[in-house]
Amino acid sequence: MRQITNTILMVRPVAFRMNEQTAVNNYFQKEITGENVNEKAQEEFDEFVSKLKKVGVNVIVANDVKEDNTPDSIFPNNWVSFHENGDIALYPMFAENRRKERRLEYFAELEEAGFKINNIIDYTSAEEEEFFLEGTGSVLLDRINQKAYCAISPRADEDLLIEFCEDFEFTPVIFHAYQEVEGKRKLIYHTNVMMSLAEEFAIICLDSIDDKKERKNVIKHLKQDGKEIISISEKQMHEFAGNMLQVQGAFSKKYLVMSSRAHKSLSEGQIKSIEKHCEILSSELEVIETCGGGSARCMMAEVFLPKA
Repeated sequence: MRQITNTILMVRPVAFRMNEQTAVNNYFQKEITGENVNEKAQEEFDEFVSKLKKVGVNVIVANDVKEDNTPDSIFPNNWVSFHENGDIALYPMFAENRRKERRLEYFAELEEAGFKINNIIDYTSAEEEEFFLEGTGSVLLDRINQKAYCAISPRADEDLLIEFCEDFEFTPVIFHAYQEVEGKRKLIYHTNVMMSLAEEFAIICLDSIDDKKERKNVIKHLKQDGKEIISISEKQMHEFAGNMLQVQGAFSKKYLVMSSRAHKSLSEGQIKSIEKHCEILSSELEVIETCGGGSARCMMAEVFLPKA
């Protein structure tokens, strides 16, 4: 079993903007006016892909389709996950206009690149009953220790999570994570904005887990599996310091990938802790983060499929 991969699927946007349908419970999103938002997002995307390729990450870039008018297509990790046994999971999405992002023709591109697909496990019918589980946005997979960390929210249903865990043989680690919104504690929309799991460490905003028992339980699981816990503040979380992904580049070199904004928010001590394990790779994603309310991690769907 591997925790990190050297292959990721990314989707180049053609209709990127602030998605009004997701803004109802993604409190990270903000409107940018008077700029060509999609063009700027494409520039940030291209620069990011180029940086990843430069260090030897195998990036498969799929192109979004204009007719579908999918403003969030740049975040494929919410609708699909790829597994080492050749299985693919398809997830139910909260926003109706995000459901069109599930483009199965992308799988043909993966097969052309030499990957083998055995089964597609499809949870999307849950949308009809208004139950959602948004991929590795909602569920953080510790693939080696077979654990699935999930902060329950309007986009992460507990029963669906348990069903997924039974199908894929993961142990669920369930909790609630909150952020401060206009003086109120509101549920964080995705687990992967407050937590990131790497091979030997975890970056986590423990302050967002208000329930002491739940917080203790998360810490217990991470420590049990020998992960160094690097704690970030809520303020840093709002700079997307929880939205990071560890990937493998050339010569098996490991990188923790994040946005420039997240990188700038880290303290010297936190950077030292990360750099004990791997290098940091950061890229400017200001427009994507501001309008999309997601950052570097959300843009990368990890490919663990076996080679054909």
